[in-house]
Amino acid sequence: MFKKFAQMGNAVVIIPTYNESENIELIIESVMALESSFHLLIVDDNSPDQTAQKVKVLQSQYNNRLFLIERPSKLGLGTAYVQAFKWALQREYQYMFQMDADFSHSPKDLLRLYQCCQNQEIDMVVGSRYVKGVNVVNWPLTRILLSYSASLYVRFLTGMRIYDPTAGFVCYTRKVLEAFNLDQVEFVGYAFQIEMKYKAYKKKFKIKEIPIIFTDRERGTSKLSKGIISEAIFGVIKMRLNTILGK
Repeated sequence: MFKKFAQMGNAVVIIPTYNESENIELIIESVMALESSFHLLIVDDNSPDQTAQKVKVLQSQYNNRLFLIERPSKLGLGTAYVQAFKWALQREYQYMFQMDADFSHSPKDLLRLYQCCQNQEIDMVVGSRYVKGVNVVNWPLTRILLSYSASLYVRFLTGMRIYDPTAGFVCYTRKVLEAFNLDQVEFVGYAFQIEMKYKAYKKKFKIKEIPIIFTDRERGTSKLSKGIISEAIFGVIKMRLNTILGK
């Protein structure tokens, strides 16, 4: 199965970066070492720590599999993914993955997400921290409670039956992203993750969560901020009101 997939080159993994020089070479090598030949697109927001330069050095080693979009400044996670999705849809990819650069998502789990999407004909597969208990390693209790409470809050307000709506480890099929007007994606932080799942939920796409073990980063600095948390809290209310009002 995976050998056929490798020959097709029909899947691209998208990783947005900002100051990930400590992780970028390792994450690229880990994805490229998988038994299936995923393509990899890095979207870098002009990292001062030379993240993009490290990607460029590796591009010659992974010819036609490693790609880079350089942006002029720190423009936000959501806009990075939207730009990357548009890039992927202009090509022949059938599966688009989003994941973090810091190894909080294990590259080996890409194969599990892909297999679920392809073999079970699922439209969107979510690598979930909470679908079977709480599978988080090295987070302080306060952050676990914040994240888990946010998930309950989102499920209550939106009605989605997704245990980890803020998850950033996702496989989309092409038809899901083609069904969205990507220019109307509004949010840039955690709310972006919720917004994309909510759009798929409202369009009645088949969504499935599979359990993963989420491990907090060992290198680099977290990008979580009060502004991102605030966007998620109020963004969910706005999304729900827009649905009620038929927008």
